[in-house]
Amino acid sequence: MSDKTKKRVVIAGMGFGGLRAANVLAGSNLELLMVDRNNYHLFQPLLYQVATAGLEEEAIAYPLRGLTRNWKNASFLLAEISGIDLSGKILQTDAGNISYDYLIIAAGSRTNFFGMESVEANAFDLKRLDQAEDLRNHILMMFERASRETNRLLRKALLTFVIVGGGPTGVEFAGALRELIVYVLSKDHPGISADETRIILIEAGDSLLNAMPVELREYACGKLRSMGVDVMLDSQVVGATVESVELKDGKNISTYTLLWAAGVAAAKIAGNIHDVVRGAGGRLLVQPDLTINGHPEIFVVGDMACCLVDGMPLPMMAPVATQQGGYAARAILARESGMGLPPFHYVDKGVMATIGRSSAVAAAAGFRIRGYFAWLAWLLLHLYYLIGFRNRLVVMMNWTYSYWFQERQVRLITAKKRRAVSI
Repeated sequence: MSDKTKKRVVIAGMGFGGLRAANVLAGSNLELLMVDRNNYHLFQPLLYQVATAGLEEEAIAYPLRGLTRNWKNASFLLAEISGIDLSGKILQTDAGNISYDYLIIAAGSRTNFFGMESVEANAFDLKRLDQAEDLRNHILMMFERASRETNRLLRKALLTFVIVGGGPTGVEFAGALRELIVYVLSKDHPGISADETRIILIEAGDSLLNAMPVELREYACGKLRSMGVDVMLDSQVVGATVESVELKDGKNISTYTLLWAAGVAAAKIAGNIHDVVRGAGGRLLVQPDLTINGHPEIFVVGDMACCLVDGMPLPMMAPVATQQGGYAARAILARESGMGLPPFHYVDKGVMATIGRSSAVAAAAGFRIRGYFAWLAWLLLHLYYLIGFRNRLVVMMNWTYSYWFQERQVRLITAKKRRAVSI
């Protein structure tokens, strides 16, 4: 039962921003209610490793009720959020209406297909655990089917993998997939040579990892190409079918596997919130203190928030969400104490991306690192931010095993129902 003497803070979405806000508010004299459509927090930066058979699904997820049982005045509700009644201070869900005194909107983002319905219908994306498992099943099944295919052109299409988007997700997935093919799948299938496969990374801009310094972008591109990834810059996808990808210049690539990692937009709930100003990607425009104009009790954090700095929105990245979630929680506590906080200020702690075995790029605090030491820093940082000792231990053991034995243990086809492939 709700304690009516306590003010209620509702956190809508338990991604990086929501989780950080909950950690700050836990143990306070406020009633804390966390709402999410999943009963776990997902460490999205490692989803691509689930898709490439490197990690089990459970290793990058942590049950939210495992957190709330240790926090005073905190509870969790599994529900799908459908909208918000701003004037009535009501969060609308499929489990009923929820009243709030403060609301932190941290519902995250969805994949942005830029209105291309054919691409959305035929591409994989990586935002959820089930999508990662589906993609892993599909990749493994492509090798199973190619191993018995006698038609040369069809076999080539089955073994062609197209990735769209040259950001961290696309780069990391391309490198991990290439290593999976070279070190594992080509050995599992003696009739398929690694040289027979083709991984194509397509980027609309003139370089990969645009947030990185130029020399690190060039290093990442060169490293991927040396691994056997076909990097296509200044190329744009305009359509797709089950068996092909269409480029803007009129070329078609025969493939049964398309991963879309070319952009994100605010979660669909943003479109169900009326009388608010929106920015690019449907994000909600926020004030310097991360509140919605006219509603000081509502904070928006993470990918849902369009927070302008020098006229430009902050990037949709986990570090931004984490810092904003912490700020929103501290602002609520300060307000309840009769105090205030200065406007939110994002501290850029740098960016990094792994390319493959013993290779990564990182830029932070004026330092630019590449190769083995950047890769080691990437490993340690991701282990640090994982939730739960078990998850850290499992991930570390998987990475150690994969590094020394060049093996992937999670290459299981776990579902018989798969995306239609007319062959």
